Amino acid sequence: ENFVFPLITKGGARIEMLLNATPRRDEQENIIGVIGIGQDITSRLAQEKEFTKLIDSANAPIFGVDTQGFVNVWNQCAMQLVGYSTEEVYVKC
Repeated sequence: ENFVFPLITKGGARIEMLLNATPRRDEQENIIGVIGIGQDITSRLAQEKEFTKLIDSANAPIFGVDTQGFVNVWNQCAMQLVGYSTEEVYVKC
């Protein structure tokens, strides 16, 4: 399973790593360690944050729905036009 893990570089910068860890096993299937693969996703997370800001501040109503038809994007303009807050249109699972 993948998870995001923050790391601090020697220079003090924070980077966000997407990690996938898999148990390493011996011939008897005993866990003897972990094999991990990491990917720096710091830039991608920053781009997603900027994209979210752009959507939220747009001068047009923007909304999105997931594959089950539930609202998962609802910007400020949509809220002002329709009157429902983001919390009201998001379905809590």
